[in-house]
Amino acid sequence: MNSLTTSTLAALEEMLQNAKRNASQDCLPVYFEKTYIGNIGRPLIGAVEELLKNGSYPHIQMDITRIILKSAPPAQLSDDLRALANGLHQAGFIPAWRNEEFAWYGPDGHEYFRVERAAFRTFGFRSQAAHINGYTSAGTLWLGRRSESKQIDPGKLDNLSAGGINANETVVQCAIRELWEEAGVPEAIAQQINPTGKLLIHTPHPPHGIHHESLFMFDLELPRNLVPVNHDGEVSRFIEVNLAEAAARILADEFTSDAALVTADFILRRNR
Repeated sequence: MNSLTTSTLAALEEMLQNAKRNASQDCLPVYFEKTYIGNIGRPLIGAVEELLKNGSYPHIQMDITRIILKSAPPAQLSDDLRALANGLHQAGFIPAWRNEEFAWYGPDGHEYFRVERAAFRTFGFRSQAAHINGYTSAGTLWLGRRSESKQIDPGKLDNLSAGGINANETVVQCAIRELWEEAGVPEAIAQQINPTGKLLIHTPHPPHGIHHESLFMFDLELPRNLVPVNHDGEVSRFIEVNLAEAAARILADEFTSDAALVTADFILRRNR
């Protein structure tokens, strides 16, 4: 399986074009002042309404049409969102709690709030992640298979390394950290990552909410004698495949949704 057919490449192109979908109509929009920034699913509306009614959340308002986050110093708005997210978590509405925070950035690049990363999907907020395609001079790709203990997408194929960018690190810092933690790539090699673009995805991800994320993509050529080794327990094993096999596995739904897109982008760039 060494050749990529026209129909396979067309299917990968279509996948990338469909990556950004409209949110379900069965959602309540979330606004930061007048800017639409997310959604919550209908099953959560009653719980959010109850928490807001019985607690003190001075910078969060809700009516029958939307939730509004009011402009405030980021620390104050973050405190309100943390309290709301924790209340939803205690009520069982936010699974996969990580005790790690993501930051939300406005179009101007400023950070306006931060909150538990699992809550980003619950509220449909746009998060950020770094994904690294690890390839070799022989034209193969290294892929990781996620641990069966992962709370999201256990056992699915992933990029060489990938991870959410937490509130206290840059995109490149995250990429280098994840390369070591997930694949055992030394920093001297990891620093050779080549940025290749960004994908924006906006897809339903039940029961976690909306997966709304900016995927910062990188390529990294690995030495032929480097075999990836996981350090953090999040990857069960690695496989080395050619591009045609990677494409077949994407179309067979063996990948996580975001890793499938990043890998498809790599394959298409190599076949233009």
